[in-house]
Amino acid sequence: MALAEHVLNGDIRAAARLMRDIDDNRPSAVEELKLLYPHTGNAYIIGITGPPGAGKSTLVDQVTAVFRARGKKVGVVAIDPTSPFTGGAILGDRIRMNRHSCDEGVFIRSLATRGALGGLSRSTSDVALVMDALGMDIVIIETVGVGQDEVDIVKAAHTTCVVMVPGLGDDIQAIKAGILEIGDIFVVNKADRDGADRTARELVTMLEMRNAPEELWNPQVLKTEAQRGTGIEELVGEIMAHRDYLFSSGAIESFLRERNERHFMDILRDNLFKRAVAFMERDNTLARVVDGMCGGGIDPYSASEDVIGGMLGKD
Repeated sequence: MALAEHVLNGDIRAAARLMRDIDDNRPSAVEELKLLYPHTGNAYIIGITGPPGAGKSTLVDQVTAVFRARGKKVGVVAIDPTSPFTGGAILGDRIRMNRHSCDEGVFIRSLATRGALGGLSRSTSDVALVMDALGMDIVIIETVGVGQDEVDIVKAAHTTCVVMVPGLGDDIQAIKAGILEIGDIFVVNKADRDGADRTARELVTMLEMRNAPEELWNPQVLKTEAQRGTGIEELVGEIMAHRDYLFSSGAIESFLRERNERHFMDILRDNLFKRAVAFMERDNTLARVVDGMCGGGIDPYSASEDVIGGMLGKD
C-alpha cells in the first residue's frame, strides 16, 4: 500500500513519515500528495501569529485542550526558526504542548523555516493537507514569530488570530506591515501585565479607523492569560463565530478560490525554478552566466530571458 492509503486509514506513523518526506522535498512525496488531495478540504485551519514572546505556543496548547474537550481531533503545525549560520533548528515549540503527547486525537508536527520568509515553512500547506487527510477536524498553524512580515499565514488559514502582548514599546506596532489587515481575531495575551487594557484599547481604536463595510467581518479584540487558561473558551467561541460567518455569508467560496490559486502558483513557481536549475546544469550555464556578470559582458536580465527561451525551445 502507498503511504497515502495508510494515511487515509488513520495510520499516524505513515502520516509522520510522509510529512518528513514532504519537508525533505523528496519526489516520492509529490506522488503521495496527488493521491491524498481528493480526500482533503474537511479540516478547519486556524492560524496563530504574532511577535516572539507573545505566548503563541502556550495559547495553542490551551486552544487545543478546549477543542479536544469538545471531541475534535486536532493537528498542530508549529514553525520554528532556522539558524542562518548552521542551518539547524531547535523545534522546541512542542515542548509547551507536551501534555498532549499521549493523546491519540492530537498530532503535533514541528517544521523549520529553512530560509522561507513570511513566518511559514515551504512545506506548511502540504503538511496541513496530510493532517486534513488523516482526519483532523482542526489544524492549528503557529507561525515562527519573526516580527512584522508574517503575513503568509492568511494564505493558508481560514481564521487568523494575531497575538499581541503589552509592553512592546511601540504604540503603532500593530499597524505595520498589514497586521491589521490579516487578523480576523486579535488577542492581547498575558493580560495580567500592566498596560494590557491600554494595548486592547489601542487595537480597538485602530480597527475602528479602518471604516470597513458593515457586512464584512468585524474583528474583535480579546484578552487572554494563556498560562492560566483565562479567556481561552471565549477565544475558541470567537474562532467558531468567524467560521460561521465565512459559511453563512458565502465568503468561504472566495477565500477557497484565492487560497487554491496561491497554492497552485506556489507549486508552479517551485517546479519551474527546479526545471530551470536542472536545465542550466546540463551545460554549466549558471557558471558561465556568473562569470559573464563578473566580467561585465553579461547582464542577468538578458541571461534569464535566454534561459527561459532555451527551456521553451525558442532562439
